[in-house]
Amino acid sequence: MSLGGKAAERLNGKVVFITGASAGIGQATALEYLDASNGTVKLILGARRLEKLEAAKEQLLKRFPEAKIHIGKLDVTDTEKIHPFLDNLPEEFKDIDILINNAGKALGSDPVGTIEIDDIKGMMDTNVVGLINITQAVLPIFQKKNSGDIVNLGSVAGREAYPTGSIYCATKFAVQAFTESLRKELINTKIRVMLIAPGIVETEFSLVRYKGDKTKASSVYENNSPLEPQDVADLIVFATSRRANTVIADTLIFPTTQGSPYHIYKEQASK
Repeated sequence: MSLGGKAAERLNGKVVFITGASAGIGQATALEYLDASNGTVKLILGARRLEKLEAAKEQLLKRFPEAKIHIGKLDVTDTEKIHPFLDNLPEEFKDIDILINNAGKALGSDPVGTIEIDDIKGMMDTNVVGLINITQAVLPIFQKKNSGDIVNLGSVAGREAYPTGSIYCATKFAVQAFTESLRKELINTKIRVMLIAPGIVETEFSLVRYKGDKTKASSVYENNSPLEPQDVADLIVFATSRRANTVIADTLIFPTTQGSPYHIYKEQASK
């Protein structure tokens, strides 16, 4: 979706840093920023899978050959690597304007008492600790110039918990609380803090959650019309291209077939 007009002017030349950018919502958001800005934004794309990032960059450059894109391996759970990642950015990418905290995952779907410790740690470290550490590393850049946008990807699961999703839901409730607190801390600045909470989106999310079980992953989308990554990307770019005094602070986006996270999982459990 090309926003054009004033939105394109506001995005012109902005440096956008997207975590978890190798696929799904992250990759779609990178394309949407280029499209909405007529290829003038500068993209920093970080993810664990460098080969996927390289492929994503190649695809983006086919659409926008003149685009300025920096890619780098970034695991948000590896705290010691975050500051070096930012310190080693090429000079023209250092002055970040927009941070999209997109990296996140669910692991397993088990009731409390049977949840694997590694799954708990994986979700907490990625969805909460990693998001917080990335934000803390980038925030001083925004504070120095008194401007910038922070977009945190939450979830409808951060509004209503559901059975067998206790840890994932807890991480997304935490993201909502962190976002709200940060927004209030920065109320006297020109830094905007936004939460976008998607419902069911057809990405690699379920395949990761069910640890490669394609049958289980596919069942999540049966009898539903899930969002596509582009739907969420449209909203992210729209929110960050509003006038500087306007903050789209907290937004839920889900398909018409989903009333809540529990609605989806209750139907699955009855099969």
